[in-house]
Amino acid sequence: MALDVLIAEDEPSILESLDFILKRAGWSIASVTDGEAALAALKRLKPRVLVLDVMLPKRSGFEVLKQIRADELTRDLPVLILTAKGRRRTAARLKSSGQTGS
Repeated sequence: MALDVLIAEDEPSILESLDFILKRAGWSIASVTDGEAALAALKRLKPRVLVLDVMLPKRSGFEVLKQIRADELTRDLPVLILTAKGRRRTAARLKSSGQTGS
């Protein structure tokens, strides 16, 4: 069975909530807590979608996203961005990382 969702989130309460909600909806879930682990898990697990926090240790979500979009194997992977930062600033950074920011 293929993995549905990889969650890259370092805040335990948010990670626990996402895990609970998505598993309850029937999705298979794996999680990591830093940017480097997210990149390694993407290659190993090949999820259908990535839920990515922008403020991660080791590599930021912006760095992870930029690398995902530069890689032929992951460039089309759907990514849901999580952030507590302001919308305009985040949107500008996402655009420079290959996302629409909308």
